[in-house]
Amino acid sequence: MDKNYIPDVPLSFNQAFEVFCEGRSGAGPIWDHILQYWNESLRRPDKFLFLKYEEMMAEPHQNLRKLAEFIRCPFSEEEEKTGVIEQIIELCSLKKLKELDVNKKGEGFSNIENEIFFRKGVVGDWKNNMTPEMAERLDELTREKLHGCGLTFSSKEQRQPS
Repeated sequence: MDKNYIPDVPLSFNQAFEVFCEGRSGAGPIWDHILQYWNESLRRPDKFLFLKYEEMMAEPHQNLRKLAEFIRCPFSEEEEKTGVIEQIIELCSLKKLKELDVNKKGEGFSNIENEIFFRKGVVGDWKNNMTPEMAERLDELTREKLHGCGLTFSSKEQRQPS
C-alpha cells in the first residue's frame, strides 16, 4: 500500500491528526515542503519569501509592506497616507475571504469543500481542538523534523500549556 494513501472518506480530527503526524498526504509530508521552501528562501531570498502566520497576524502592516517590496511593488507615500495598506488588509481578512462564494460553495482537491479551510483565523486556537498530548507530540515532531535548519519560532509563537 502507498505510504501516502489516505482513505477517500471523511476523517475524524483524531484520524486526520494521525495521518498528518505520519506524514501522509496526497502531496507528501508537510515537513519536506516546509524545509524545501525554507532552504530556498535562504539560498534565493530574491525568489522565495518565507512568512509565518503568527508574525503576519501580529504585524500585518509590516508584513504586507515586506510582501509588496518582495514583489517589487512597494507602497508609495501617497498609498500609505490614503489607507491603501489598511484596505488590502481588510480585503484579505479571513472574514472577507470566508464571504467569497467560491470559498462557501466551491470544492478543491479530493472533493473537499473549500469552506473547511477557513476556521477562526485566531493564533492559538489549536488549544480548542488538540489535547495537551497532541500538542506535545506535534511540538516534538516539529523539533525533530526542523532540527538544525535554522528555522525558529519566536517565544510568542511557542505553545503554552493549557
